[in-house]
Amino acid sequence: MEPNTFHVCNSGAYSTTFTITNNCAFTIWPATLTGGGTSQLSSTGFELPSKASSTLDVQAPWSGRFWARSQCSIDTYGKFTCAIGDCGSGQISCNGAGGTPPVSLVEFTLAANRGLDFYDVSLVDGFNLPVKVTPQGGLKGCNTSSCPFDVNTICPSNFAIKGSDGSVIACKSACLALNQPQYCCTGPFASPDKCLPTHYSIMFKNQCPQAYSYAYDDKSSTFTCSGGANYSITFCP
Repeated sequence: MEPNTFHVCNSGAYSTTFTITNNCAFTIWPATLTGGGTSQLSSTGFELPSKASSTLDVQAPWSGRFWARSQCSIDTYGKFTCAIGDCGSGQISCNGAGGTPPVSLVEFTLAANRGLDFYDVSLVDGFNLPVKVTPQGGLKGCNTSSCPFDVNTICPSNFAIKGSDGSVIACKSACLALNQPQYCCTGPFASPDKCLPTHYSIMFKNQCPQAYSYAYDDKSSTFTCSGGANYSITFCP
């Protein structure tokens, strides 16, 4: 299937191309959120059937995130909602709203002038789908980052979100499930030396060593790439 393409760059401006692929056995609805108070991308959400890809050109500098919504539908009044990752817009486009956790996040900060990009896969807000980020091109660094394991299969019962058929379709983080400072890195735990790995974050980390498992999991989870790479984001790699 030919990929859909969304262009948001001016002629002659440096841009990064993201190729978003759905390798899951079901349709997903990827979404984007631009950070830093800057304008949202021209596509903030779209439908992506199984085995299909779409490309999105983003002008650097840019920072933001990607996630995938699942089990979505439109009701008789035309309102679009998703069981996981819903952004509350009532539309396929999220229009500047973030996804309701738990969701697997892919986060980027793209540098201007082909400088140093930062990227990560984050389970800080929980997990819904395996995902992989693969740089294409670039000069230095530029390693793949991923969470390839289906964390839903080992999710504690009190963290699990279940679908209509009773299967686990998402797994909350400890912060989301328990809402305590030591898990959320807040209050007296709001610094790297105070907020340490917990039993629950280690569970995530053991399955997805490259992904953020809690807020200060920087050393093994932040990746960089210089030289103006493009990026492939694959759900269910």
